[in-house]
This record gives sequence, C-alpha cells and structure tokens, in this order.
Amino acid sequence: MTKTNPGNFFEDFELGQVIEHATPRTITEGDRALYGSLYPTRFAIPSSAPFAAACGLAPHPVEELIGFHIAFGKTVPDVSLNAVANLGYAECRFHRPLVPGDTLRTRSEVIGLKENSNGRSGVVYVRSTATDQDGATAIDWARWVMVHKRDHAAPAPATTIPELAEAVAAEDLVVPAGLDLTGYDFAAAGEPHRWDDYEVGETIDHVDGVTLTDPEHMVATRLWQNTAKVHFNTEARPDGARLIYGGHIISMARALSFNGLANAQLIAAINAGAHTSPAFAGDTVYAWSEVLDKAETAAPGVGALRLRLVATKGRDESMTLRGEDGKYAPGVLLDLDLWALCPR
Repeated sequence: MTKTNPGNFFEDFELGQVIEHATPRTITEGDRALYGSLYPTRFAIPSSAPFAAACGLAPHPVEELIGFHIAFGKTVPDVSLNAVANLGYAECRFHRPLVPGDTLRTRSEVIGLKENSNGRSGVVYVRSTATDQDGATAIDWARWVMVHKRDHAAPAPATTIPELAEAVAAEDLVVPAGLDLTGYDFAAAGEPHRWDDYEVGETIDHVDGVTLTDPEHMVATRLWQNTAKVHFNTEARPDGARLIYGGHIISMARALSFNGLANAQLIAAINAGAHTSPAFAGDTVYAWSEVLDKAETAAPGVGALRLRLVATKGRDESMTLRGEDGKYAPGVLLDLDLWALCPR
C-alpha cells in the first residue's frame, strides 16, 4: 500500500467537499526579513515598529501578503498540486493584522466544478479560510484553479459555477482595531499623497522594474511551503521551464507600487485577481495602478482606495490593460483589484 500522496486530480473533487489542510505555520520575524529580501517593499507600517505603533498598531504587524502566502500555501498539496494554472481570486478579506507568533491553519470547501471541453482538465473553485491559534478567522478568500485529470475517461461532474461578488463592499472592509492615521508621519512614510489627492480614474505608472530569477522565486515558494510541481521541477512542464508562482508576481507588483502609492499602507481586501499570462525567470516585471473607487471609513484619519494593480512583462508606458478585442494586452501578467487603507 502506497504511503505517498500524489495530490488530487480533477475527478477527485466533489461539490461541498471540505478539506482540512495540514501543517499549521507560525509567523516569525524571519518571514518579515525574508519577504524584504525577496521584494523591494518599503511600506512604513510593516517596516517600522515605532511607525506602526504611532498608527495604533502594536505589536508590529507583518505585510498582509505574508499571511496570504502562508495560508494559500497550506492549500496547495490538496487543491493545486496537479494544477495547470491558478486562475483567479475573489472575495478575499484580511480580518486583522498578523504579527510574529501568530499561527495559521487553513481549511477549504469545494464550491464549484467545471470540466474543460478537452476532457483533460477542469476548473475547481474553492473557498478557503485561514484561522489563527485562537480559532478566529484571519483571512478568507475564494479562488479557482485548473487541475489535470488523472483519467481522461472519467465522467464529468455536473457543472457548478459559484456566484462571486465583483468586489468586497466598502462597508464590509475590516479596518484594524485601533488604527488611527490622524498623526501620520508623511516624511517617514516617503510620500505626501493623501486619500484626498487620488482621483477615480487616475492611473499611476510605478516606473521601477525587477528582473525575475529562478533562485528567488523558488526561495519564495519554499518559504510559503507551496509544493506545486511546476515551480520546482523542470520535468513538470513540456517546455522544461519553472513557472513563477503567481503570488510572487503579486508581491512584486505590490512592492513596486510603493512608488506612487507609498501611503496605501494596508491591504484590506482583494476583490478579484487574474494571472493572465505565465512568467518565467528572465522576465522583467513592471507595475501600474488605476484608482477604481474611494470610500470613507469610520476610523480616524483613514480612507480606503480601490485600486487595480497591473503587473506587466516589460514596461508599458501606455498602461494598456486590454486590446480592442477585449483580451488582455500582450505582456500583462497580473490584473489585481484590491482595497487599501491610507491616510486622509
């Protein structure tokens, strides 16, 4: 009897199935340090304990995406070990800032299934919830992933595509308890721009670029205990190339967005996201943002910006998302819709 786990294939998933993912993971200061070595992040709240405390956040939180990557990584052995590609995200909310010492564990429920017309793969929709050491929800999200079939002759399940919200409503955003940006230190943060300085429809070219390398993305993927074969094993893809983990592109784009959005300090939600093209070592990633919406919050001095964060392979000064045919423009790697909190 085999004791190894080949991972789930498309025909192994059932609607309503609940999966308790293994290996709870405790966040450490090492995660903060490694995150900063992998991505050019400079946001003041996760960078400086005194700055965070002055904003009402003590103990010192780590970047929201550290928690997201850890929680997401728990799901990979059960959901996407045999994936063709991770396709998108929706309805992701960060319920509280995470700090070193917090321990995350994740469970997922299968909420949708759709076999592809080729009969060789299908799309699995899951809703995942990461809880902390006290059992409280820390992060929850939906995602969908294309997964290989083990047996191409296996019958297709009934197609079920879940209804997912276009965006997390502004009134449903969770503003961290105690957050107060009325005494915000703009000089220390690096830019003077307030919530009121951004206009809906405005686009921001973040200018800077970073060239991807295999060692860095593999370190990142191992850091989050993501076991997807396509990121490590050159025999897992016909072209022999290691596919860059989509979360690596998300964190790279978020870090690059500091130039122009330095005061978009905290990610409150990810409304939607799509990995529109694969990325590989040698590609140079740039980013630009569009302001989609603005909302006030009840927290003192805190506003919310809804932003479209776009990562591209090579710099696109025209900041074109889609062509005339409605398809994503060549070179677009990531289309991420998020809410961020910033000073008013």
